[in-house]
Amino acid sequence: MTGKLRQAIERWKGGVRHQVTWSGLAFTILIVLLGLAAFASANNLLFLLLAAMLSTMLISGFVSRLGLAGLEVRLLLPDHVFARRKLPARIQLHNAKRWMPSFSIHLQSSEEEESQARLYFPMIPGGATLEAAVPILFKRRGVYGDSQYQFTTRFPFGFTERRIQVKLRREVLVYPSVEPQPGFERLAQALEGEMEAYFRGKGHDFYRIRPYEHRESVRHVDWKATAHTGDLQVREFAREEDHLVDIALDLAIGPGEEAWLETAIDCVGYLCWRLAARSSRVRLVTQTADMRMPETTDVYGILKYLAQVSPPRRRTAVAPYGGGSFQIVFSTKPQIFLDAGWDRAHVVDAGAFPAAGALPDARR
Repeated sequence: MTGKLRQAIERWKGGVRHQVTWSGLAFTILIVLLGLAAFASANNLLFLLLAAMLSTMLISGFVSRLGLAGLEVRLLLPDHVFARRKLPARIQLHNAKRWMPSFSIHLQSSEEEESQARLYFPMIPGGATLEAAVPILFKRRGVYGDSQYQFTTRFPFGFTERRIQVKLRREVLVYPSVEPQPGFERLAQALEGEMEAYFRGKGHDFYRIRPYEHRESVRHVDWKATAHTGDLQVREFAREEDHLVDIALDLAIGPGEEAWLETAIDCVGYLCWRLAARSSRVRLVTQTADMRMPETTDVYGILKYLAQVSPPRRRTAVAPYGGGSFQIVFSTKPQIFLDAGWDRAHVVDAGAFPAAGALPDARR
């Protein structure tokens, strides 16, 4: 076989795999028996039937292979993707063949990280693009690269099942999970209660009196100013700069602590997500970053950082915020942080995320 002929055959095969079905096996056995009978009896009618059956099998393979050719897939995801959360995605299937339709096409993902239903398209017209909604699930945070999708068909006669793998070129950034895992809700409630007690009495400085805006709470209405002007007036306060939640995440871990770090990252992401919903000021500091919300980033910037973060080579402590911030430390060896000035911090240490059981409350 010449090199050019071999290359032509490889291009025609295009990575197509096939498996003979039970109906195909039965049809093949029938062809063999009919061929033996035709040669034994020299009956022209049997030879005509044999030729028709062989032609049917060859045409079936050709049409099946042609139906899989020229199919392209595209996955449309939401702007923000979270781990362990089913997300609504859309699959676009395009038939690049201008005039030739494809029939009875099954499509499914071959990636373990993505969970989606198997899709079936009875017909894809030539040059057309069909779209279907699918739920998709990523099990872990991080950056996901190219993925594989598999087209399958038994058209036209079901003698063989032909499969072809298609690579979907993409890059997806998956944030840590912000779902309330066992114990996270109780931890967040305990910390929020401590925060309210910590900031109580600090008050807010009076800033100005201004006109009331639609859908604004009436609890800040200044009735004296309202009576004087005849229009609703509200008191506006300036939030104190020291009302800050200071979170330290220790990325340096020892052997066997990888699972703890992943849970801690999820917990930090969950707390930041919850605090952002309350419009709280948050500082997240690690050995490799110092981020402040909303001054330098938003909650998605923090989640993007947490999605890609990895343990550093050395364990070093970082300094807390200088003001009267509410401090939280996530570390398997918190003493180094306590010595660095986090002495008022609530510590979530190595015993806070047991393999089984509820997450205990944070403690001093």
